[in-house]
Amino acid sequence: MTNKLLSPYTTLCTIGFFARLSYAMARTPILPLFALTLGAKPEAIGFVVGASTITGIFFKLPAGTLSDIYGRYKMLFISILIFALTPFVYYLVTNYWQLVGIRFFHGLATSIYGPVSMAMIADTAGGQKGERLSWFSSITIIGNLVGAPLGGYILYYLGKNGSHTLAHFHIAYFICGLFGLTSLAFTSKLFLSRNIETRQNKISLIDTWQKFSKGIKEAISDYRVLITSNMEGIQNLSVGALEAFLPVYAVTVAGLTAFEAGILWGAQIVTTILAKPVMGKISDRYGRKPIIFSGMWVCAIPFACIPLTHNFYFLLFLASVFGIGEAFVTSSSAAMVAEFCKEQHYGAAMGTFGSIFDIGHASGPILAGLLLAHLSYLRSFSIIAIILILASFVFLVTVYEGKVNVLKSGGIT
Repeated sequence: MTNKLLSPYTTLCTIGFFARLSYAMARTPILPLFALTLGAKPEAIGFVVGASTITGIFFKLPAGTLSDIYGRYKMLFISILIFALTPFVYYLVTNYWQLVGIRFFHGLATSIYGPVSMAMIADTAGGQKGERLSWFSSITIIGNLVGAPLGGYILYYLGKNGSHTLAHFHIAYFICGLFGLTSLAFTSKLFLSRNIETRQNKISLIDTWQKFSKGIKEAISDYRVLITSNMEGIQNLSVGALEAFLPVYAVTVAGLTAFEAGILWGAQIVTTILAKPVMGKISDRYGRKPIIFSGMWVCAIPFACIPLTHNFYFLLFLASVFGIGEAFVTSSSAAMVAEFCKEQHYGAAMGTFGSIFDIGHASGPILAGLLLAHLSYLRSFSIIAIILILASFVFLVTVYEGKVNVLKSGGIT
């Protein structure tokens, strides 16, 4: 029982929980409201929320590929170190441009962590990739569930009169850092307990480059990998837009509190957590393609309906349904991508997936901000919903699922 509780897989889930909790607090709803307090306009808020994700566009593919070469645990440690230390830098922020710079750097944490952790699971999941990746994701994003409303509550508690000062945000980010340090403590334990990678023979720069380019070439030359990853990217476009502007809409248009805005985002995460393992298991058994296609629609419809109401409970319902649609897509897309690649290149495949994921995530708040600068919430959200629906048809007619590759599991248990 003790070995089970202290297993690498359990420790990895614990690391993900605290890292994601810290990062979620730093992002939603604190970040857009922080930018608003610093005087940012809608398009600028969209940019600052998407800034950290832009980092992932450029670094996730190299990070995943390097983990194929140098080992997963070393890359994991680097990512958690950034998770742990960066929140304390927000304490120094006094203007918008400082916030943008920190967000770019903070994005390195998820840029490395995302593809590396997913590759670690894919290495050992065998024919249960959908279920194992979904369970791992659900456990770690519980941190998002706790982080968003907790961040909102901290701001609500510190600014009970409805106004927020820079000091309030600095305190909130200091608390984010404490959770990041907890994640670092578990990572250090896991890293020190693994001696395999530290005994690796040194790899020359030439060998590194050859392996690096080979892994990237395999991942990006398969159109199935690109289009399937694009489903996650397009779906995340709506997630990024909602992440940036649901809090702003809730507070400035619907008249809700920052705490209620955090609860709305938390409701979306709850339904995603509950639905993902179930959908992952179903996709392992019956196929991934129908689930991904239908999930795009389940996201698009409630997303387009959000600007139609100011009622907290109806917004809560719409956010929850959106979370179910997100679970449909994310439970199957990563597993489908892994099945299209060779096992030794899982890191490159997950890096490609993660980069496209982040293109969507970064584009969401930026696109929504640009649309909202000229259009209403209803028209802006409807345009993004239409993009999801069109993408679902492209996926339907271009990607053939084929047979699932079944590999023996082992390693991280």
